[in-house]
Amino acid sequence: MDAFYASVEQLDNPELQGKPLAVGGGGERGVVSAASYEARKFGVRSAMSGVIARKNCPHLIFVPPRFSRYKEVSKQIRTIFFEYTDLVEPLSLDEAYLDVTVNKKGNPSASLIAEEIRQKIFDITGLRASAGISYNKFLAKIASDINKPNGQKTIPPEKAIDFLEKLDIKKFYGVGKVTATKMYNLGIFDGKNLKEKSEAFLTKNFGKSGAHYYHIVRGIHNGKVNPNRITKSVAAEHTFRTNLTSEIFMLEQLEKIADELEKRLKKSKLAGKTVTLKIKYSDFTQQTRSKTLPFFVKDRAILLETVKELLYQEKMKNSVRLLGISVTNLNINTKKKEKVIDVQLKLEF
Repeated sequence: MDAFYASVEQLDNPELQGKPLAVGGGGERGVVSAASYEARKFGVRSAMSGVIARKNCPHLIFVPPRFSRYKEVSKQIRTIFFEYTDLVEPLSLDEAYLDVTVNKKGNPSASLIAEEIRQKIFDITGLRASAGISYNKFLAKIASDINKPNGQKTIPPEKAIDFLEKLDIKKFYGVGKVTATKMYNLGIFDGKNLKEKSEAFLTKNFGKSGAHYYHIVRGIHNGKVNPNRITKSVAAEHTFRTNLTSEIFMLEQLEKIADELEKRLKKSKLAGKTVTLKIKYSDFTQQTRSKTLPFFVKDRAILLETVKELLYQEKMKNSVRLLGISVTNLNINTKKKEKVIDVQLKLEF
């Protein structure tokens, strides 16, 4: 979907149409969750602080997010997807992979199916969507950004290698800013440069990801569209209006975050063995600390005991603007019936 949250807000409030809009908070601690294309022209982007966004675009309009409304529209869109195939893998509320190799419409053209789906989304919701079409998920994902907004791009097998060789390395899906900078320093600026490097070289410099880069630049990606995508983590976090300056204040906030995380775990009927504390300092540096327990846990008390231990592993480096707790190593499809601790215990760590 094109600028999904912002587009829904403009759809529901015609006075906002055609105006630079940001979904999120515009205050000192606020963060942009989504920006309309009118706002993006001024350099406003998601995850940008509200202060910087307003500096870039003084006449920017901020609206609070309405996730219940976004979920409602997302369900409408997914209903359309399932008219064509049951192989739908959601990535988020506004994005999904569809495998239409064999489809319910009997249409042999994936490109025509994409056009039809995009038109149907507009007819039913009034929102615009873009699509990428290719023979694997990696290429389709990259293609989906080529002709945004309200467009689509098809990369057929015979044109994939040429397309990838000319592509800037920062546009490769999965290559973030840090990795892109490292690649630039190694003389890798585009797909052609990447293709010239051996698998051994890439593995040496990028670990397990090296083999992945070696294959994707050759158009090889064998990941299947998985309609039963497994949740890998459950988390809760909070950004504070005023920076926290001591562990005492941090613990007060971690208690609230642990409460929220317990609710999410129980609602999802999940528990996990690995608890991670996330700390983002006022200078935007980030730190994570983890501990793996010998049992599955979803209880607030044990989460908090574990987080306390993680918190006091090191002294504060600076004042803190964000705290988060996540649980991974979840009890999904476990063959052994391992015990889930769901009562308050006093544990020795």
